[in-house]
Amino acid sequence: MLRFFEKNSIAALKLDFGDLAIGDTVHIKGPSTDITQMVDYMEFDHKPVEKASRGQFTGIKLSQPAKPFDLVYKIKG
Repeated sequence: MLRFFEKNSIAALKLDFGDLAIGDTVHIKGPSTDITQMVDYMEFDHKPVEKASRGQFTGIKLSQPAKPFDLVYKIKG
């Protein structure tokens, strides 16, 4: 995670290893963060999107605060 915007609970991400889409489940882990949730909102350039591909930047809405440099994992299964 690159940044967390508290006002609207958006985590800014760069997708290094794969795609991410609405409905996917992510796990966010850091020294004081441990969140697992379904992605129900994504944006690019302040506009909603349904998916983002490897190498792209995107923002996802989180149910709890997170911190920059927390790791974000896509849960497969």
